[in-house]
Amino acid sequence: MKIALISHNKKKKDIIEFARQYRAFLEQHDLFATGTTGRMIMEQTDLPIHAFKSGPLGGDQEIGAKVAGGEIDMVIFFRDPLTAQPHEPDINALLRLCDVYEIPLATNKNTAALLIIGSCTKGEGLC
Repeated sequence: MKIALISHNKKKKDIIEFARQYRAFLEQHDLFATGTTGRMIMEQTDLPIHAFKSGPLGGDQEIGAKVAGGEIDMVIFFRDPLTAQPHEPDINALLRLCDVYEIPLATNKNTAALLIIGSCTKGEGLC
């Protein structure tokens, strides 16, 4: 499975913690991320991640293009709903593409955990 990991600045700590918690699952899949998020997760977990540009510099759009091209199977995007984002149109476009192409999308830890648990195969020790 190809999984995109994205987080706003105030949620970086949360997504790193999440990646640590679900490392056994994530390491079995191809991981993609926006630039800063990907770099930080790699530094803290040693998970291999293909990092695109930072979100505000086009990374959200790069992942959106992968979604539209059928190259992403799941998006985990820890959003900060309390802080205005200057690239909000790019974020909304990515969320819209996930809906259009029916890509599972989690915007918080609990939903992301449910997506991962629901993706696990019994007996394979992936979770």
